[in-house]
Amino acid sequence: MLMELILTVNIVRNYLDGQKSGPQLNAQLEGWLSQVQSTKRPARAIIAPHAGYTYCGSCAAHAYKQVDPSITRRIFILGPSHHVPLSRCALSSVDIYRTPLYDLRIDQKIYGELWKTGMFERMSLQTDEDEHSIEMHLPYTAKAMESHKDEFTIIPVLVGALSESKEQEFGKLFSKYLADPSNLFVVSSDFCHWGQRFRYSYYDESQGEIYRSIEHLDKMGMSIIEQLDPVSFSNYLKKYHNTICGRHPIGVLLNAITELQKNGMNMSFSFLNYAQSSQCRNWQDSSIAQSSIFMDSSLFY
Repeated sequence: MLMELILTVNIVRNYLDGQKSGPQLNAQLEGWLSQVQSTKRPARAIIAPHAGYTYCGSCAAHAYKQVDPSITRRIFILGPSHHVPLSRCALSSVDIYRTPLYDLRIDQKIYGELWKTGMFERMSLQTDEDEHSIEMHLPYTAKAMESHKDEFTIIPVLVGALSESKEQEFGKLFSKYLADPSNLFVVSSDFCHWGQRFRYSYYDESQGEIYRSIEHLDKMGMSIIEQLDPVSFSNYLKKYHNTICGRHPIGVLLNAITELQKNGMNMSFSFLNYAQSSQCRNWQDSSIAQSSIFMDSSLFY
């Protein structure tokens, strides 16, 4: 019998200033979720941020509030790679992610199907431990699903710096899973990273102060995502070079949707919340923007 590999998720240590226990984290998540409303339209996919919970916890709640645990059995978590160069996507080498709330089990059946395609690499344990884009979504996933915590699995996927053609290939691959109403896709992404430390300082003076320009820039991108058009989203990124760190996972999801639309599936994205870690007013300032977005599909009603 093979020994299960377990990765302990250091959410408490890394993203809650090292001071919060599991019960405190649970209470924090409950507090954020209690402050937002459900649309009563279960999410088929969400785009939610992964900055520190101090900055994005409240924003992310708007997306996770739309998750229906009674119909969700598998959760695909697509996060961008921040620490290692990847030209493809990578799968975890462990079986279980241990969170401060409870353990999340990786779906080895789905992993086996993905691995057989030859399109994936394996994450090293060090990469898995270092990467926060997936890690930040695990406590929220656990919290959103706690009423059915023994009835679902997760499929974490680390997404590399994919070319447009690769985004199309992975989109086509994941489209069959997106078509299944018992699957939920979580795309991990912050929006504009602005300031000298991010080497990005786009500023449209016609919008007013810098933070207003950032918001305008992000909302242009969000509007294109709402159109479900991966080509337009790619062209937007080429024109403005907006530092949306999850642009490749978003591209994969948009391409998966495009594939399903060929079969007549009617999908829509709705933007729920937008926030910035701080309001930039001068060139010395910096900020990371966050947004919560959810997609539903009339196909399943």
